[in-house]
Amino acid sequence: MAGFVGAQHEFHDAAFVQGWADRFVPTAPRLALFDLILEQIGQPGLPNAHVLELGLGPGYMARHILERNAIISYEGLDFSEVFFEVAKNTVGASMPRVTLTKADLMDQTWPATISRQPAAIISTWALHDLGSQQAVADVYARCYEILPEGGMLINGDFIKPDGTAWTYEPGRFETARHLDFMRRAGFKNPMLLACYETNTDSPTAAQNYACMIAVR
Repeated sequence: MAGFVGAQHEFHDAAFVQGWADRFVPTAPRLALFDLILEQIGQPGLPNAHVLELGLGPGYMARHILERNAIISYEGLDFSEVFFEVAKNTVGASMPRVTLTKADLMDQTWPATISRQPAAIISTWALHDLGSQQAVADVYARCYEILPEGGMLINGDFIKPDGTAWTYEPGRFETARHLDFMRRAGFKNPMLLACYETNTDSPTAAQNYACMIAVR
């Protein structure tokens, strides 16, 4: 059996965004990904305590991290004002520690919009929506330029698993390509940390995601 794996979104439409957020309340595997990212950004030795999330979305990861780490400040970047409104409700009492930054990652000047230099840039289930491998590679390059020495990039995103016969939308591609793009951007020793909900035979659009890390 084979087919196509992908999804279309209307992230400027309030009804679509709320419905999407309601459908994707984090499951146990997704919470495990949040915990893995939380563990990485909590390690001693980061240059500062500011974290930038690319693709804030409904704010589920922001809430998870802020409720468990009282030290960091948080910046959520997204291109959708509608998502900001949903995220404010999700994050709730932790919102005073959050800066909301509107920017489009397809615009190569987006780094100029952030409030301060982050020590860590994180993202989940977002960069694949940029629609191509080159667009993701461009984001990795901009992240390298933004981060200080010792800063880290962590991306947990949908990927195309090895050994599948299915066709995937262009933004979902093999982890080896992700790591190569990180390496070409200048990052040291990028690594695959974990894969989640792997399904090569009959995948859904919500399965097959991986967590990758790189240090500047």
